[in-house]
Amino acid sequence: MNRRNFIKRSAAITGGLALSGFGSTFLSGSDILPFKISLAEWSLHRALWKKEINHLDFAAIAKKEFGISAVEYVNTFFFNKATNKNYLKEMKTIAEGEGVNSLLITCDREGALGDPDNAARTIAVENHYKWVDAARHLGCHSI
Repeated sequence: MNRRNFIKRSAAITGGLALSGFGSTFLSGSDILPFKISLAEWSLHRALWKKEINHLDFAAIAKKEFGISAVEYVNTFFFNKATNKNYLKEMKTIAEGEGVNSLLITCDREGALGDPDNAARTIAVENHYKWVDAARHLGCHSI
């Protein structure tokens, strides 16, 4: 790209941002962001592993400490609770009470879904079934 094309494209992008209002909102330091974000539980993994915070408190922490109202869980922090309906109900109740949406569950330690071996891949897929059910119970759109 030559300098003339670069200047034309830069001017077009700048003008587009100005007309959309995105640039002024984003650059003004306003507390209202032009997009929504979620907090991945892995962001707090050190505190969770050290038991400084509890997995059940994650949704409340996301809302109260970070002002974020959508969360992404990690299965390793409630690995043995995937089929425990009472535990999942408690997670859901806490999140809803805080006004937090549960979006997804990141799944680890269940096998490789892309394993080239058919038998290993089938086992990995079947290992994820419980997480699909848990995600449905929590109101998540995916795992």
